[in-house]
Amino acid sequence: MKVSRLTHILLAVLVTATLLLAACQPAATPEPTATPTQAPTNPPVPPSPTPEPPTATPEPAIGSPEHPIKVLFVPSVDANVIVSGGKIMADALNKATGLTFEVSVPTSYAATIEEMCASPKDTIGFIPGLGYVLANQLCGVDVAFKAVRFGSDVYWAQILVPRDSDIKELKDLDGKKWGYTDPGSTSGYLVPLAMFKDAGIKPGESVETGGHPQAVKAVYNGEVDFATTFYTPPLKPADQPKWKEGDAPDIPDELVPTCKVTEDKKNIDCSGWTVLDARRNIREEAPDVIQKVRVLAISPAIPNDTLSFGPEFPADLRAQIEKALVEFAKTEDWQKSIGSQDFYGWTGLSPAKDADYDFVRKMVEAAGITLESLGK
Repeated sequence: MKVSRLTHILLAVLVTATLLLAACQPAATPEPTATPTQAPTNPPVPPSPTPEPPTATPEPAIGSPEHPIKVLFVPSVDANVIVSGGKIMADALNKATGLTFEVSVPTSYAATIEEMCASPKDTIGFIPGLGYVLANQLCGVDVAFKAVRFGSDVYWAQILVPRDSDIKELKDLDGKKWGYTDPGSTSGYLVPLAMFKDAGIKPGESVETGGHPQAVKAVYNGEVDFATTFYTPPLKPADQPKWKEGDAPDIPDELVPTCKVTEDKKNIDCSGWTVLDARRNIREEAPDVIQKVRVLAISPAIPNDTLSFGPEFPADLRAQIEKALVEFAKTEDWQKSIGSQDFYGWTGLSPAKDADYDFVRKMVEAAGITLESLGK
């Protein structure tokens, strides 16, 4: 029993010592983990430079020879007269401003308006009140000047009939054949149309003649019963009072037989009275036009036709042109251009503003006229 007990004690001491020796041994250092070998990487390739777009060719400056300013005239008189007279104006403006101008005569009043709206940055238009109101409504065309004729910046529409016609007053026009100038003409169409509606008159067949001279010729040749054109009062002899609204519109009956074309072919003289209305424009081909065609009636006063600019026309160029036009109106060449009585007969310019055409605008609204409905 003693031996056995001693054996157990020795065994316990031996185990304890073994455990203490194991605890004092340094911890094994772990083997370093091998880093996997990475494949060599290529240096980054810089992106290819983006090719620059080709340089756009700059547009030619407005008013340069490559981009002339369009000067548009409505075809109210002979196109050849407009083109030749318009060139005189274009040359004068070029000399004054250094800008280049191109004159053209569109086929109709509506075509002139459409061109101004289609080319808003480079167009100038000589357009009547109706054309201006429609163009302003359509795309913002802006008026600069209105015409002055013999001291007045208003004019009238006239109704012409054969001198031997039995038509004596407006009501007699009911059912008669009407020759009008152009559906875009203020005096040749819009104002007479309003007059007829006010008077309860319904013309019969309506014929577009293509211009004021053509409308007069239609009456002269018996192609229509009556026609409507522009009216400018006659010039009276210096010793007589000037014509005023409310006076008889035509040459006095007793002077009609004396009316004849002057030797220089420029006017129709009736014993000192000078005819200035649309009949004058056919004097050479119809020297007896006053004896054959009379004025039945005239309208209330209408603001004169305009010089207007496209809605986006550059302000600096516009100012140059306006100044040059005012100076051009003082020259003799003006009389060979738009100042000629065979052209538009402008004897001067008057500054204009949009509100001046409210009278025309009201008629347009009352008649329900639009660019698309002209002449319909």
